Amino acid sequence: MLARVLVVALNTYREAVRARILHGLFALALTTTAYSLVVGAYTAKNQLRVVSDLGAAAISIYAIIVAVVLGATSLYRELELKTLFPILARPVARGEYLMGKYLGTLLLLAVFVGANAGVALLAVAVIAGRSLALAMALGFGSAAALGVVGYLARRSVTYLPMAWAGFMGVAGCVLASAAPDDRRVLVGLGVLTLCEVAIVAGIATLFSSFSSPFLTAVFTFALFVVGRSADTLASLPVRVFGPTVQAMGAALAKVLPNLMLYVPPRSLLTGEVSDVPLWPYVGSAALHALGWSLLLLAVATLIFRRRDFI
Repeated sequence: MLARVLVVALNTYREAVRARILHGLFALALTTTAYSLVVGAYTAKNQLRVVSDLGAAAISIYAIIVAVVLGATSLYRELELKTLFPILARPVARGEYLMGKYLGTLLLLAVFVGANAGVALLAVAVIAGRSLALAMALGFGSAAALGVVGYLARRSVTYLPMAWAGFMGVAGCVLASAAPDDRRVLVGLGVLTLCEVAIVAGIATLFSSFSSPFLTAVFTFALFVVGRSADTLASLPVRVFGPTVQAMGAALAKVLPNLMLYVPPRSLLTGEVSDVPLWPYVGSAALHALGWSLLLLAVATLIFRRRDFI
């Protein structure tokens, strides 16, 4: 079972990493990080905070877009090209296939978040006093080296972004040690973003199991907005909205995943909130994401098993 799921996951990753829209979103994320450097240069004392906050926000926003787009189109593309039928004709259960598609999407999202977080950490390191030449050599040099490796071993070219993202993440963490608070912000929010997009990808997988790509994207984004507003919905004032709307908001906040867990205040990330340690908080948020992901995949599997493709 695990071998079949792994094959589907790696195939999903290979297909997704070639998508042009992913390349465009990655370029936008890098442009946003560069823009944060320009904005930070005009601040008197908070340049590090501006770069880390804008970098973390860019990682979160673009990762959510990637999760929605891939979750909405990946399964539909298989149906449209009719490549799903020979796969399911083999001893591959529909639940295994759906799990593999989800894990492949999650693997790509981990690469996307890791690479962007590494670039943002290098930017923070330069502002904190590290050598600009060293940071550029690590970024562009490693990309060029992987490009040469990809040219010489073309069969493995789609797996090279995983190595580059891991290298950039580690190099960024090491060099950004001169700015520990901002490093904690980027690393902490990077991990929390990955947890959040795991839920968003699970929602997209659920809707894609029975709906079209457009409706899947709309429903997923709508639930994402509601999840990000869960704390607000749970505390709507009765005097303004009335008891009916207040009760509906409280019910939605309890039924849907609370995605506000994955965007905590900066003071928690930097350790200023002493009674809420960062990594135990991240651990509980990861368990929350795991529970929701398993539930969403279980429901998606039940629907997908009953779906008639004729």
